[in-house]
Amino acid sequence: MSIDFIVRLIGMVVFAIAGVFWGAELGRAANLDAASGAFSVEQYAFIIGLIGALLGVIITPYITTRPVRALRSTLSHLSVQTLFSAFIGLICGLIIAALLAFPISRLPSPLGDILPFIGVVIFGYLGVTVFVTRQNDFFGFFSNLFNRGGHASAAREEKAEKSDARTILLDTSVIIDGRIADIARTGFLPGGLLIPRFVLAELQYIADSPDSLRRQRGRRGMEVLSQLQKEPNIPVRISDIDVEGVREVDDKLIILARQMRCPILTNDYNLNRIAELQGVTVLNVNELANAVKSVLLPGESLNIRIIQEGKEVGQGVGYMDDGTMVVIENGRDYIGREIVVNVTKVLQTAAGRMIFGKPEENNHYAH
Repeated sequence: MSIDFIVRLIGMVVFAIAGVFWGAELGRAANLDAASGAFSVEQYAFIIGLIGALLGVIITPYITTRPVRALRSTLSHLSVQTLFSAFIGLICGLIIAALLAFPISRLPSPLGDILPFIGVVIFGYLGVTVFVTRQNDFFGFFSNLFNRGGHASAAREEKAEKSDARTILLDTSVIIDGRIADIARTGFLPGGLLIPRFVLAELQYIADSPDSLRRQRGRRGMEVLSQLQKEPNIPVRISDIDVEGVREVDDKLIILARQMRCPILTNDYNLNRIAELQGVTVLNVNELANAVKSVLLPGESLNIRIIQEGKEVGQGVGYMDDGTMVVIENGRDYIGREIVVNVTKVLQTAAGRMIFGKPEENNHYAH
């Protein structure tokens, strides 16, 4: 039995009782005579009671459970710093309103009776608004104030540690990709990894897919997640936090990242672009992989094994250890052999870095 059903029953009973009493009073006020064919007092009470019961069933959730649920959802998305700032701002606003209440109450009626209450509402609202909007400035000011003198250096170090220990949201695609486990193991990701429950649900949905390829990708993501949780130096946390009113996982991640002020770790190009347009920091694994690839300049030489033909006539294609594609002019005759290649051009594309070269004159190669 849900809480909404219980509340509707209670509302129906309360509104029905109120309707009966109101109907009885209305019947007495009308001073009707049942003998003349009009409604009696009991009939008025019965009809108004039925109307009250119907209204109680309909409107009770809108004045009880739904506002409470909306307030709980809003509070669950606010950070501790924001809640504390709102509480302090409310106290300051009420103190100012209390100090002004006595002189204002000396004004002639009705101003002296109404203005103190209006002052409480206005100053309470202003206190909450000012402290929430400027919470970072207030916390920074008091932090510097309490950490002056010999504790200044320790405060800076503590602040640096806190800035490093940030939370990073994980996308489904980056979990399935698998490289996140190796990257996190190296220690280049500061702070903890946060996986919302809706991301885990999407990963489970992919793992249960009837399509064999999707099912394998989902199961690989589950294995990667299990590896991350077994690493003692990598804090991984699965949270039940959710975003109400949004169905798409990408939209939920963006909204959650804006609320928590943390970056999203992904390799989804579309999510990357949409998040950047909304001011969310994105850590893209593909961009990281391209950034750490070997840097070669035209004129340098490298040993490469040609493994297949290229798209153009006579071309050969090989790959470096980091996966960078190398296209060799007139390299078709060397397929299956390792040769020395002179770099002629380096091209950066959206898919990654490509290197063009040609075999070195008097080339020596090994089988």
